[in-house]
Amino acid sequence: MDDLETRELRYFVAVAEELHFGRAAVRLGIAQPPLSRAIRQLERRLGVQLLDRDRRGVTLTDAGRVLLREAGTALDAVAAAARRTRRAGNPKRPLVLATKAGASHELLRRLLDTVADQPGAAPVEVLLCEIGEQAGLLRDGRADVALMHRPYDDLAGFDTEDLCVEGQVAVVPAGHPLASRDQLTLADVDDVPDLPIARWPRLDGTYPDGPGPEVRTQSQLAQLVALGRTLLVIPASSRAWQWPEHVAVPVVDAPEVTTVIAWPPGSRSLAVASLVSAAVGMTAPAT
Repeated sequence: MDDLETRELRYFVAVAEELHFGRAAVRLGIAQPPLSRAIRQLERRLGVQLLDRDRRGVTLTDAGRVLLREAGTALDAVAAAARRTRRAGNPKRPLVLATKAGASHELLRRLLDTVADQPGAAPVEVLLCEIGEQAGLLRDGRADVALMHRPYDDLAGFDTEDLCVEGQVAVVPAGHPLASRDQLTLADVDDVPDLPIARWPRLDGTYPDGPGPEVRTQSQLAQLVALGRTLLVIPASSRAWQWPEHVAVPVVDAPEVTTVIAWPPGSRSLAVASLVSAAVGMTAPAT
C-alpha cells in the first residue's frame, strides 16, 4: 500500500469534522465530486470503510474515528516540522520562550537579564499564553522552549530541567475574612460556602466537578476573584498578576510546585542548549 498523502488526510479530516461533503468542500475550496472520489479512493487503499453514508447524512465508522485522531496528530506533526525547518533556516531569529502570563515572573525576568548579558546569545522572544497552552506551542513548533509547572502542566514527551520548587498561595478577595489570615490549609479553602474554588481545566480539557466557576484565562480569573465570586490556589510566584482587590495567603499543606524549563526531545539547537544552561546555572544552589 502506498503511503498516505497529507492532502488525503486534510480532505478526510474536513469531511469527518463537518460530517457533510458539501460543507467540507467549501471549507477546502474545492468542488464536491473530486472530494467524494478522493475519500472513496482513500477507503479503497486502506481496505476499510471510513464513513457511513445514507440519506440522513454522514457518520464515522470505528475505523474513521481512529483515522480522524491519527490524521490530526500526523498533520500537526507535519506543520510543526515545517515551522521548525523555516525557523532553523534563519540563524538570526530569536528563540521563542512560552510561559503562562504572570507565572514565574521573577525567574523569567532574571533569565532574560542573564541571557541579555551573554555575548553572542540568541535574543529571546517571550510568548505569553493561557493555562496549559505551553505544551501545544512546543509540539507544533511555535515555541522553542517553555517554562512549565509540575504537576500541573503536560510534560509528556519533552526534555526538561528542574529550576526551582515553591509553595502555593490562596488568592482571595481583599474584603473576605480569609484575607486576614496569616496562613491557610487546604481544608480551610476546600469548602467555603460563599467563595468556591475556581475550576481549572484538566490536561484533557475537561473540568472537575464542583460549584466553582470554570476558568481558562488569567483575566477572567482575576476579575472573578475581585468580584468575590471565587478563590484559587496557585504557585506563590504566580501572584505577580494579582490586583489590589486580591490578597495572597500561604497554603501550608498544599503540594509543592516545581518550575521546569522544557523543550522538544532531540533538539540539536545550540541556542536552545545555551538558554537551558543559563536557566539551570542561574537557579543552581551556590557551592
